[in-house]
Amino acid sequence: MKNFIVEEPKRLDKLLAEHFPDHSRSYFQFLIDAGSVTCNGKKVKKRAIPNTGDEIQIFFLTSPEIKLTPENIPLEILYEDEAIICVNKPPGMVVHPAPGHRAGTFVNALLYHCRSLPPQDLRPGIVHRLDKETSGVLLAAKTVEAHQKLIEAFSDRQIEKEYLAIVVGKPGETVVDQPIGRHRVKRKEMAIIEGGRHAITHIEVLKSSGGFSLVKAKPITGRTHQIRVHLKYLKTPVLGDTVYGPEKLSRKLKIERQLLHAHRLSFPHPIHGKKIEIEAPLPQDFKSFLKNLD
Repeated sequence: MKNFIVEEPKRLDKLLAEHFPDHSRSYFQFLIDAGSVTCNGKKVKKRAIPNTGDEIQIFFLTSPEIKLTPENIPLEILYEDEAIICVNKPPGMVVHPAPGHRAGTFVNALLYHCRSLPPQDLRPGIVHRLDKETSGVLLAAKTVEAHQKLIEAFSDRQIEKEYLAIVVGKPGETVVDQPIGRHRVKRKEMAIIEGGRHAITHIEVLKSSGGFSLVKAKPITGRTHQIRVHLKYLKTPVLGDTVYGPEKLSRKLKIERQLLHAHRLSFPHPIHGKKIEIEAPLPQDFKSFLKNLD
């Protein structure tokens, strides 16, 4: 389940396709026809044009074009019990299936590992996501109760996230409080825009050398591409980020993906409430570049 606030009135199926570029307009037409999209809590038609400020809620289902198949994909499990599972997602793994990524995703692996999850849901157990090239702690629910409570915990900001990133330059210790929304022209990108959704990220430099820095980023809110956009705003983009960062420099240094890692996740257990803190070790490409900062 996902929800967002409408920033600009537009036909609903087109609006959804622009907001979630991993999916096609025809896929959202399928969801709307299936009654899986609501506007302010009410079912709508695909030709509807929501108003600015309306709340859209989407329940992602499998479509005839996307079939979820359990796949025996190895998972680096950091923590698991009867209700939840935390893994160290490798860079390059897509979280959930979409056109162009119908197999080999974390969801395919999760369905194989947790046979009780409902395959009719396009995102079974998923409560948050990481970009394809971002590595690190990824949390999923194994039961309906855990899923609902984790979604509530994210909504209430009870879940603390801490990322590590290697950036170009030295941002210093700061708090970025800048609104983020869909780019007005490049619709697959996010940007800092007036009227965007409130977004706050705490930034701290851990070490710096040779024009690069290792930074700790703690997002207080959870906007799409938030850390990457806020670091770009500081003019210290994530190294290897070909969307918001220095593509030529990354190619020169042979950096093949954005060096952003979800290092730590802290949250109340959805069943017994005890605080759980999970830390993911750094991947090899991250560690290799860090040697240059010593």
